[in-house]
Amino acid sequence: MMIKIALIGCGRISYKHIEAYQNNKELVQLVAVCDPDLNRAEEKKQEYYTKTGHVNQVEVYQDYHDLIAKEEIDLVAIATESGIHAQIAIDAMRAGFHVLTEKPMALDTDDMTRVISVSEDTGMRLGVCFQNRFNAPIQRLRTAVEQGRFGRILHGQIQIRWNRNEGYYAQAPWRGTWAQDGGTLMNQCTHGIDLLQWLMNSPVKRVHGVTRKFQRPIEAEDFGSAILEFESGAVGIIEGTANVYPTNINETLSIFGERGSAVIGGLAVNKIETWRFADAQEYGDLEDSVVNPHEKDPPSVYGFGHTALYRDFIDAIREDRDPAVSGEEGRKAVDVVLAIYKSMKDGRPVDLPFEFKTTDMVGTFS
Repeated sequence: MMIKIALIGCGRISYKHIEAYQNNKELVQLVAVCDPDLNRAEEKKQEYYTKTGHVNQVEVYQDYHDLIAKEEIDLVAIATESGIHAQIAIDAMRAGFHVLTEKPMALDTDDMTRVISVSEDTGMRLGVCFQNRFNAPIQRLRTAVEQGRFGRILHGQIQIRWNRNEGYYAQAPWRGTWAQDGGTLMNQCTHGIDLLQWLMNSPVKRVHGVTRKFQRPIEAEDFGSAILEFESGAVGIIEGTANVYPTNINETLSIFGERGSAVIGGLAVNKIETWRFADAQEYGDLEDSVVNPHEKDPPSVYGFGHTALYRDFIDAIREDRDPAVSGEEGRKAVDVVLAIYKSMKDGRPVDLPFEFKTTDMVGTFS
């Protein structure tokens, strides 16, 4: 059975969804695209035809309400501006469609709770695009965590040192606004923050955050940092910026434990840079055989994980199970970012759980 998909949002990230349809074309069929800009929607339709060779009719819509009212589909993929992810997800699930949404699921702790609740009430599967969990080095690192190879995990760090210049923000005026996006932490850094909290293997308990708007022409932050305290007693460190001159440098995740140290770097956490474990001989992965300094970076920071993410989500629908990145999993990094914002606003650490939304930050950098 082919899974019929509608793609809502045909902007910058949508090509990764088309790429995933191309790579999973024996499993999925795009039947509708939607964007307020009909020219962009038509372009995405043609891109799908060109890349997949599918000859099925793809309908084009300007308003997603019309799409979900008229189309017979299985899955809605959401790739719009962040501020409307939650409402589209709720409307689609109530109409009887599974939902795979780009991160963040929402910009408000209450909205995330509502989206997850609607998924549970309707029985529709909900997934979030944290595709870097499927990077091969990250999968290997997760296996090492699950095998207990680190012993007690002591501390970890995520560094996102990228550049987003004025042209990037001019392309889409919603970027960098509190109402529709948030800043660097919410837009660029949530992928890395998701990996840090996932691989530390313990819930975040407390967040100490500091943010700045150094130079980008936006309402929200272009730099963010934080210290995370985990329930296990471990400590995490976040450093994220859009100000690196002149282009992207790295996204690097480091995990340190009693009996292991691992660093996954490259442009987008795609290269094993350090792999040292007390039991390396037992597992046959001595460092020289694991680290590859000549590993190539992906052509963009988005990497290649959308293909595997979609395949897992399709399997979840067919097997009636939660996807690997469910709604509950997908909210964890957003909770951390919102806690950083609240910590910055309140001038003190924030204990989880809490309530907050990006628009509570309006006026912070005025």
